[in-house]
Order: sequence, then structure tokens, then C-alpha cells
Amino acid sequence: MKQEKQKNGSDWKTAYRSFYYANAEEPDDIKLDPSKTALLVIDIQNTYMLPKESDEETQRWRPFYDRMNNVVIPNTARLIAECRNRGVEVIFARIACHKTDGRDRSLSQKKPGFNYLLIPKNVEEGQFVPELTPGDDDIVVIKTTDSALTGTNLRLMLRNMEITDVIAAGIFTDQCVSSTVRSLADESFGVVLVDDCCAAATDELHRHELEIINMIYCHVVQSEEVLTFFAND
Repeated sequence: MKQEKQKNGSDWKTAYRSFYYANAEEPDDIKLDPSKTALLVIDIQNTYMLPKESDEETQRWRPFYDRMNNVVIPNTARLIAECRNRGVEVIFARIACHKTDGRDRSLSQKKPGFNYLLIPKNVEEGQFVPELTPGDDDIVVIKTTDSALTGTNLRLMLRNMEITDVIAAGIFTDQCVSSTVRSLADESFGVVLVDDCCAAATDELHRHELEIINMIYCHVVQSEEVLTFFAND
């Protein structure tokens, strides 16, 4: 039974075990205080949902679009609503640049290839998808780095609000999400990463990255499991 749970990812205590943690004891129960917890939604922006430069390339990305539309976006919308109901701070981080020529971007976002991004902060492509539009009182940070902590003042704001734990969701699992999770862990925040609110370009990349960062930088869970971690649920 334990092996089956690990395979299908239905039990966070046994799922996504890498070589390092294959035989480790199950972690303690997670207990979250809503007043000290934030939900961080990373980079679920219009630009990633647009068709690619060719029909062939768009088709190659079809599994990603399907996961986003059918799993990640609706689950994240529900998670946002549930967190708001519990008094959890909802924070959004998005990739954009403050200068129209993008010279304020980090080197990783200037290099040629997939990760090259030139998204001035006010263009429509750089906004969050309509289903996940931030509320008037939500914090929104603009990052010019992969990590939402490295390139913004998010670290300071989390400390000012006495946040100790962060629930993370977004894209891409193996890039900006992973970088942010590692940064949060290095800053001694407790991190819960929500599997069914995240995506990479392929399911293989997504699952592989979850195995890499689980148990050391975060705990990988399902959205329905997160809601059981709050004391009053």
C-alpha cells in the first residue's frame, strides 16, 4: 500500500521520494496557523498560455496547456478562495521588467532560449490569467529573477507580516517555482508545494523536480490535503 501511495502521489508523507529519502521515516503532521501562513502564486501569466510560433510547436506544448486549463488554474483558483476564507494572506509573484528594454532583468532571463523573457510590467501578456486576477488588497511582486525572493522585497514583507509558512503554487515547477521554494527554505520558511497547482513543460519534468525538492526544501502535497493542515479544519 505504501508503494502504491508513493506512485500515485495521493499521500504526501510517502509520495515523491527521491533516492535520498526513499527509506526515511514519514514526516510529522503539518500544522498551519492561518495568521502566519501565506499562499504564493508564481507566474501563472497570460504569456504562457498563448499559442507558440508554429502549429507544430503549439501541439508539442498541448499537454502543458491541457494541464493548466484542466488542473492547475481551476485548482489554484479554488485554493485561493479557500485560503481567503481562512484568513491566509494571498500573494502573487510575476515575471516582468521595469525597463522596456529589459536591461534590469537577471542574466538568466537575458540568455537566448526558452528562458529568455522580455515582458515590460504593464503589457497584457505579463498579467495573471483572468481566472487568477489578484484582489485589491493582495500583494503583487514583480520579479526579474527566477526566485520570487531574490529579485523582490518579498522576504522583507513576509517577515514584517510575521509569516512563517508559505504554500507555493505556479509555474514552471522545475524553474521559477523550484528556485523560489529553495530560496524560501534557505530563509527558514516552512514550505508546502501544491502538486496539482503546479506544472512544468512536461509531466516528466514536473514529477522529477518534485522528487528532487521534496522532503528537504518543501513538502509536496495535493490541494485537498493542504486544507487539512489548518488547525480549525
